[in-house]
Amino acid sequence: MTGRFAPSPTGPLHVGNLRTALLAWLAARSSGDGRFVLRVEDLDRANASAANEARQSADLAAIGLDWDGPTVRQSERFALYDAAIARLTAAGLTYECFCTRREIREAVVAPHGPQGAYPGTCRDLTPAERDERRRARPPALRLRAAGEPITIDDALAGSFTGPVDDVVLRRNDGVPAYNLAVVVDDAAQGVSDVARGDDLLASTPRQVLLQRLLGLPAVRYAHVPLVVGADGQRLAKRHGAVTLEDLARAGVAPGRVVGALGASLGLAGGSEELTAGELLPGFDLAAVAAVGRAPVALADLQRSWS
Repeated sequence: MTGRFAPSPTGPLHVGNLRTALLAWLAARSSGDGRFVLRVEDLDRANASAANEARQSADLAAIGLDWDGPTVRQSERFALYDAAIARLTAAGLTYECFCTRREIREAVVAPHGPQGAYPGTCRDLTPAERDERRRARPPALRLRAAGEPITIDDALAGSFTGPVDDVVLRRNDGVPAYNLAVVVDDAAQGVSDVARGDDLLASTPRQVLLQRLLGLPAVRYAHVPLVVGADGQRLAKRHGAVTLEDLARAGVAPGRVVGALGASLGLAGGSEELTAGELLPGFDLAAVAAVGRAPVALADLQRSWS
């Protein structure tokens, strides 16, 4: 078994990120000889930075997580992504798209597609139409999907079915898109099991389809509910003391954070101070599933470590 954690280095990790990382680490390490790898998803060159990457790695180490091998960075792997896109193109499975985000938002949503699904505006342009639009803006590249639903059996979310739209493979600035890159990277790193946040569940059918089209190994998924603020929205800086640095200033040690996160996963009693390693002997994914699918309130975590 090989698990992974793959943050984007666009800012510090908050306790919701750390909760997901802890779960992914426990799932991998609990299998005895399981491997755990760290991948930096730094395709957002405008906001990603080496300083953020260093801080994130330090925070992971502070809660007791370690990883095997060197850190992999997506910004250094464009040749792999380009090769995968070339294979899909050779199979007639890609097409150029000239739509702006605004045009996509204002278009009619693709029938039966996921939220934000691409409606196929550029799918059947004639060569002359493509030539004309290239003069106005560079194209993105999309997958020519069949639109058939794909079902996954998620270890925490259960059975989930979703259709696949014509997902972007390469943006119009030449940067490979997330869904393509993550599939290529998981295969290249030998990742067999992915534990990540619920916000990515809806994208998983797209990734499964890409795995199949590229002949890559299937991956087992476990999507964990998010930590949310008092407003019910996913955790962010606006919610206050949500990073290890914030909490350290308030006198909360990393061990108390680990104890609270472990309790929220159904793996610990509550307010005790723990290391990640101390959660390993009692780790059981079924216990995590038994906690349920409701988001975790930041206030509940705060009560555990206060």
